[in-house]
Amino acid sequence: MLSFFKKVLLTSALIVSLSGVSFANQSIVIKGSTTVLPVAQGTLEAYMKSNPGVQMSLSGGGSGEGIKALLDKTTDIASSSREIKKEEIALAQKKGIKPVAHVVAFDAIIPVVHPKNKVSNLSIDQLSQIYQGKITNWKELGGEDLKIVVISRDSSSGTFESWDHFVMKKAKVTPRAQMLASNGALVTAVSKNKYAIAYLGIGYINKSVKPLQVNGITASMQTATSKEYPFSRELYMYTNGEPQGQIAKYIAFVKSPEGQKIVAKEGFVPLVEVNKPGKKK
Repeated sequence: MLSFFKKVLLTSALIVSLSGVSFANQSIVIKGSTTVLPVAQGTLEAYMKSNPGVQMSLSGGGSGEGIKALLDKTTDIASSSREIKKEEIALAQKKGIKPVAHVVAFDAIIPVVHPKNKVSNLSIDQLSQIYQGKITNWKELGGEDLKIVVISRDSSSGTFESWDHFVMKKAKVTPRAQMLASNGALVTAVSKNKYAIAYLGIGYINKSVKPLQVNGITASMQTATSKEYPFSRELYMYTNGEPQGQIAKYIAFVKSPEGQKIVAKEGFVPLVEVNKPGKKK
């Protein structure tokens, strides 16, 4: 599994290519979601190893930025942690773009706090009240008398959009919230602040933060797949029309048993049950 620090680096921008190799019509550009980034990175590295004539580049920036790049024809694949919006589809049609969705993994959005926080379970309503700024102290939730520091993803993030769908229901996030640009940045912020709360994709959970139950349900590969966990979602790669050539082969690889083992290794939920490989030493 990618180290925590490597994931943090990935959330800004990551360019991966074969040095000194350039083959016409054998390049793939991937842009978009920082949540999907570890899955894209792991599968990209494995695919290039098996296909040394292919040059690939990968960058984050958020689901919205990835879809915008697809519509602007500056990427071959847009990775996204949310479905494409109706207005994005309408704009795509005007530009002659035909977005096609490819589900590559499942995910669960998990609220997290500092490991020393005594709170272990919150309801959806309590999370909404926290993020609206209506609940402001952990003692209101059975915790210590500490002011809650609210941390959120920025509005270009698909995870932010999903949080709005699952939790906020179009209610506004408090203006006091810290809006950060990546999952990795949220992990760092919460791990260093015992007052904080944030939310992460399941693949970013590590020992530096404490995941919370939601409505008494623990997020896991099983509860995410069954949708028993209330904040479960699909992760996507979008292409302009049905993919062809190396793009089609790469997406097929991501969905293959080998690719899905990489999904599981990165801490996300594979499309089908696979034997999860051990962590790299």
